[in-house]
Amino acid sequence: MHIRDVLARDGMTASFEFFPPRNLDAWQEFVASLPEFEALKPSFVSVTYGAGGSTRDRTDALVAQLATETALAPVPHLTCVGHTDAEIDSILAGYASRGVSNILALRGDAPRAQASVTEGSFRHAADLVRAVRTFNDSGRHPDPRGFGIGVAGFPEGHPETPNTLVQMDHLKAKVDAGADFIVTQLFFDNDAFFDWRDRCALAGIKVPMIAGLMPVTSLAGLKRMAELAAGTRFPAPLLRAIKRCQDDPESVANVGIHWATEQARDLIDRGVDGIHFYTLNRSGATRQIYRTLGLAGRVGSAAAGSQIR
Repeated sequence: MHIRDVLARDGMTASFEFFPPRNLDAWQEFVASLPEFEALKPSFVSVTYGAGGSTRDRTDALVAQLATETALAPVPHLTCVGHTDAEIDSILAGYASRGVSNILALRGDAPRAQASVTEGSFRHAADLVRAVRTFNDSGRHPDPRGFGIGVAGFPEGHPETPNTLVQMDHLKAKVDAGADFIVTQLFFDNDAFFDWRDRCALAGIKVPMIAGLMPVTSLAGLKRMAELAAGTRFPAPLLRAIKRCQDDPESVANVGIHWATEQARDLIDRGVDGIHFYTLNRSGATRQIYRTLGLAGRVGSAAAGSQIR
């Protein structure tokens, strides 16, 4: 089912991001936690794809396991940097054969050993979106429409493109190439998201926009987020609350979960199209937020009264 179909049915989406575990022990531990995620009945789950295809086999294996052994609907990330047209076509054909309905099309980063992101057939995410559209037009997907195509959005800006007008041009190019929905980078300031959403509307970008959230659950996690999501702004009230209890790990986690819960509540009340939780393969914080918001297993009814646009 395409993401647009889910939105039409439920009014909004609620979803998670997973990454393929690096070793057998981590894999088994994560697989054992999947029933906890299934019980929440998310709209979909995305699966990350390493720089230049560095996790390609593990991503493929996790997508296959989710598609065949769970009730979760996987949406694979697919990055194009360093790949050829033939490689992308082969990956898409494999996902189509498993009945995967949606792809998150990303530019991605070059592997550390690779000199430039310009190597390979693709330079920009818009090029990958066009390649997926070409595959869709070939009629090789069991759904006559082919894949639904998602792309990334950056409410607080992209570190490689400081010019915010150029950033919006890049996003518009991805949508014009055929993207069906947008999933944002994580953020902690809802005002930044709503301002970005308004700027998207002014630019003529009208596809659904799914907001990315990640609960802070530790000081180490906070520092890692700052490294991985360069440019993300951590509001002073959040940092102040964490500083008050920084010597108590449980209290730090409670502050982060409360902040993410209030973010999600505000987003839902103000008509967000969906919320995507970056879980780091852990279900505890997400389950707590879901329970508090009343989202688990009832996304559509939870959102039905809060669509105010």
